[in-house]
Amino acid sequence: MSHPEQVRQRIIELEVEHRDLDVVINALTKDPDHDELQLRRLKKRKLQLKDHITLLKIQLTPDVPA
Repeated sequence: MSHPEQVRQRIIELEVEHRDLDVVINALTKDPDHDELQLRRLKKRKLQLKDHITLLKIQLTPDVPA
């Protein structure tokens, strides 16, 4: 598998995890007895995933000559 193909595959994996976290976070916030620390950790992880996805997408963007 080529490097760009590996990057695309990793982006898909991270996007799936990002969506899964979104579902968990939404379910937790509906629970009045939710664990605030766990919720903060999940939100932080979700942000880290988003940043990682963005960095990987930048790697796929070809350099445009100035």
